[in-house]
Amino acid sequence: MIGKLDLYKVFWTVGKCKSFSKAARELYLTQPAISQAIMQLENELDIRLFNRSPKGVSLTSEGQLLFEYVHSAINLIDVGEEKILEFKNLTAGELKVGVGDTISRHFLLPFLEIFHNEYPNIRIKIVNGTTLELVAHLKSGEIDIAICNFPLDDPTLELRPCIEIHDIFVCGEKYKPLLSKPIDLNELTKLPLIFLEHKSNSRKYVEDYMASKGIKISPEFELGSHDLLLEFAKINLGIACVTKEFSYEYLQKGVVNEIQLIEEIPKRSVGVCYLKSVPLSPASTRFVEIIENYIKK
Repeated sequence: MIGKLDLYKVFWTVGKCKSFSKAARELYLTQPAISQAIMQLENELDIRLFNRSPKGVSLTSEGQLLFEYVHSAINLIDVGEEKILEFKNLTAGELKVGVGDTISRHFLLPFLEIFHNEYPNIRIKIVNGTTLELVAHLKSGEIDIAICNFPLDDPTLELRPCIEIHDIFVCGEKYKPLLSKPIDLNELTKLPLIFLEHKSNSRKYVEDYMASKGIKISPEFELGSHDLLLEFAKINLGIACVTKEFSYEYLQKGVVNEIQLIEEIPKRSVGVCYLKSVPLSPASTRFVEIIENYIKK
């Protein structure tokens, strides 16, 4: 059975060609099939669309009115198909990435630069947030992919780890005596601690690990920025729990110092995640490929 859209395409072609036989050749159909399709559409609309004569066909007044709308609709479909082709060829479209400030600065920026240089016509939208906020954005469709801290326990998400990271404690000049020997996590809790806010996935990971050892923390400061953790430790306000890989600049300059632990906190990772149930757009697929290809080198 011919679908409604196909009927309108036949109608549009006949109206354009002003001939059933020419329309049949253009659509690779038989002339009886064309005639049947027009009759079906006229019956469904309960109106005559064409005047028939031995010289051919012409649109009735009602047919001419309908033809203008169908002509516009088919043109829009053609434009839509062209746009889809542009998206597939990455000559148009949008890449929507969710990421936190710290990961954006210390991990994501080089990949954004590579992608933008390769595909300058793709718009890039960055949405900032914590890991849990980014997961919510994924599920609402506000972003295509998220670059965030793992682990994540959510069966609806595809998780693709990219780099390993390590949680460490650092201090400023005042607490340098702590560097003389490895220290137990229990001893650290007796000192003023500086942690990220509760809603941070990084904070939760370290806090859960310490809780598994029977250690409860009560931070002196809870901050919303990784850079602030380092700055607070730098001016001796306490011992900050930071990500080693995102603190190299401070560590190399010696403005903060890593405290050696008797038992190191297990490593975790930063990676890409997206919904399993939603296919990635061509732009998102290519962006993930850029990241993973670089990581493999």
